[in-house]
Amino acid sequence: MAVLKLEHVGVMVANLEASIRFYVEVIGLKHKGTLLHTNGVIRLGFLGFELTGETEVELIEGYNAGLPQEGKVHHLAFTVDDIESEYARIAGLQVEQLDAEITTLPNGSRYFFFNGLDGERIEFFQSTR
Repeated sequence: MAVLKLEHVGVMVANLEASIRFYVEVIGLKHKGTLLHTNGVIRLGFLGFELTGETEVELIEGYNAGLPQEGKVHHLAFTVDDIESEYARIAGLQVEQLDAEITTLPNGSRYFFFNGLDGERIEFFQSTR
């Protein structure tokens, strides 16, 4: 028995359809499917880039709205190929809590953060690794 990969990251959302639109239109993910949990209450939406073996984003509606905004998982990071153009694009969308500028790490990698619809932190990252 072995752990093979990170399967998905779950993000609790208030409105599944609105969040799917956000992740498709703002991030560029593809909506892979939606399903109703066996408990008849929780709805799940799965998104990704349509790559074989990729880690997906699972949006979860109806689980527990009382959980704190920032929990053990701090953010979702997405690799970008042109950090400056992505920063300009996101700035034009009027998202909440967009960083005032792009941060450059000592190794030259660069990133910025902004909020998703439910306050989840999203990072766009251009790596030098």
